[in-house]
Amino acid sequence: MIRRPFLSMRIALGLEYSGTPYTGWQSQADGCGVQDALERALRAIADAPVRTIAAGRTDTGVHATLQIVHFDADAQRPASAWVRGVNAHLAPDIAVRWAQPVAAEFHARFAASARHYTYLLVQRATRPALLAGRVGWCHRPLDIGAMREAAAALAGTHDFSAFRAAECQAASPVKTLSHVAVAADGEFVRLDFSANAFLHHMIRNIVGALVYVGAGKEPTTWIADLLAARDRTRAAPTFAADGLYLTGADYDAKWDLPPTRAQVRLPLA
Repeated sequence: MIRRPFLSMRIALGLEYSGTPYTGWQSQADGCGVQDALERALRAIADAPVRTIAAGRTDTGVHATLQIVHFDADAQRPASAWVRGVNAHLAPDIAVRWAQPVAAEFHARFAASARHYTYLLVQRATRPALLAGRVGWCHRPLDIGAMREAAAALAGTHDFSAFRAAECQAASPVKTLSHVAVAADGEFVRLDFSANAFLHHMIRNIVGALVYVGAGKEPTTWIADLLAARDRTRAAPTFAADGLYLTGADYDAKWDLPPTRAQVRLPLA
């Protein structure tokens, strides 16, 4: 009997995780990345090594309500195995939300046309305890109107060098920020960002600068001045990773994916 060569299947996953115990998304030598944990769980179901690619790399301590991932596997498994089976091999702080076979041409990173993040912080005199690791914190009241006015300068295509980490490996500092919004709900402050791509620490550096404006340390025009100067040393310190959430990515309808965005709600519950 002639055996036909088996063609591997490409699977897309929607993943959520708490970034607090992990050294970011990317695989690390010590095996403490979210990618490492996911690939160990996938290997248990696939009975073979599996390599994953994600829509975006989150840093140490950064969370995800919906990270899109793809991988190739020779094993024939029902979609339920890639969800419930994989989840059975994951720690409680990582969970697969959905799994779906996709065309071989699909690529979680390169097919994404936009990525979305939300930063949550608490403005109050004392640090949060119940939400420790899940929100940022500012010990003084913030002027949300001033922050919103300053943030408007960020929308559009700019050189974001002033908000770029020194170790950033992106080929260009020019990115298009299609959406930026600042809102308050009691003591909670929410900052939403959408862009074609983000630089390393870009959002946390922007949040740090906007907090300076909200706290009255800098005028609302400062953000525009920083963009024009393109000098990271003139900007505010990088804000804590605790309150940053990757909330999804956008893909063409031709891929017929389940929902690829999941908002984080205020207050957290």
